Amino acid sequence: MITGLWNGISGLGAFEKALSAESNNVANVNTIGHKSDDVTFQDLMYQAGYGKGVNIQTVEKDFSQGNLKLTGNSYDVAIDGRGFFLVRELSTNQVFYTRAGNFKMGSDGTLQSIDGMKVQGLQSMDSTIIATDPNDTQFNSTYNQFIASRTISNNDFIQTINARATDFTKTAEASGISGQGYKSASSKINDIQALITNYKDKLELYSSDPNATSVDSVSAVTQVPFNNFVGDLDDENDLLQITINNITVKQKFDTDAQTTMNKFADKISEIQGVTATVDANGLLTINSLVPGKDLKVTYPSLNDQAPAVNEIVTPVVGSGIGLVTSAREALKNALENAGAKLLDMTTNLDLTARASLVTTDLQLKLDKLNISDNGLGNISIENGQIFAKDGDNKFIIGAISTAYFNDELSLNPEGNNLFSKTTLSGDAIDASKANKLQGKTLELSNSNFGTNLTNLMVYQRAFEASSKAVTTSDEFLKTAIQLKQ
Repeated sequence: MITGLWNGISGLGAFEKALSAESNNVANVNTIGHKSDDVTFQDLMYQAGYGKGVNIQTVEKDFSQGNLKLTGNSYDVAIDGRGFFLVRELSTNQVFYTRAGNFKMGSDGTLQSIDGMKVQGLQSMDSTIIATDPNDTQFNSTYNQFIASRTISNNDFIQTINARATDFTKTAEASGISGQGYKSASSKINDIQALITNYKDKLELYSSDPNATSVDSVSAVTQVPFNNFVGDLDDENDLLQITINNITVKQKFDTDAQTTMNKFADKISEIQGVTATVDANGLLTINSLVPGKDLKVTYPSLNDQAPAVNEIVTPVVGSGIGLVTSAREALKNALENAGAKLLDMTTNLDLTARASLVTTDLQLKLDKLNISDNGLGNISIENGQIFAKDGDNKFIIGAISTAYFNDELSLNPEGNNLFSKTTLSGDAIDASKANKLQGKTLELSNSNFGTNLTNLMVYQRAFEASSKAVTTSDEFLKTAIQLKQ
């Protein structure tokens, strides 16, 4: 009878705790990233074959995947797979772990959890700047002409290459000496547009194979010796003619042979992406301004007499980063020749650093990263990689780190959706290959409402039955006492 009393009391205690755990699951059914509690029971010691009651064996977290919900919020991130976000508590500098990815930008520009802890990850390294003016180290309003933006990545790195220029359409002016690469303002603008297209094409080629060996592109140079005909340029009916890249250029006799040849070279220099010079002997040199582009020179003649065409430099398309540097340098030269400036920025993120799980706070403001004077870029998070857009330019600025544990059931629940590591859980391990991070998405609680309510009813009935065991044992004791009387 006494044993039955204590068995009932143990049941009351155990099922009261079970009810508390299950009601906590129900209460957190809408908590972002909540992991429900699973309760298991164990029987107590036995004596002469009779059990001595029940106890809670474990209350363990169920780390199964919760449903994902698209929110549209740029700062929301969900883990699809194994692992936890890392957040740093400011006052103690301790790192906690969470599945809740409802983040925000703090007043200092860092990515933070909803309660102000600093989200940890990798920050992009110092940017590489190629600029006309070495004093220009970030984009500003004077660089109002978009040139290019490209993201290049492999298993080891992500880099973004962005370029802008000042307004070359307003600064371009005619310059040069007739016959020596003279360029009108309009031809300079046309050259720049051709070189912008070439730069974008080379960035696309590089992004398709960033591991290719670096080989610089080479611009074509062709010479046409008109020196055998210069002496015959003495008649107003004389006509010089040449076809370059399917564009035919004609020049009639004007004043004298040298003037005629100079004007002939000037007309060739008006062709987009081409410049020409001529010497005193009538040797015409034609240069392609576009590295790697073939220079097709055909049917050169004086009154239908064709001199030889000599390819002095054969064009080379190049490969790897050499494609980019050659195209950039040609564009930079053309812009400067038009009185404009180029600012080209390469921002790098080293992904090999993820394995060591050495992390830092993540700064999101472009001005504090010395990328642009426009501090508030548009943030997007793509598989944990953080990009910021400023106009048409897109920059890689960091990546969110995640970690898993060999024994995640031994993590210590701290409340506020946080866990801390323990001796049994072991150290945090990089989880970047064990999950995918979904931007503009949150992981919901994995509490199952149907299961939770069913368990609540079962525990309630078990609690009632245990209380009945107590009252029944009490009745037995009362009867036994009355028999003695």
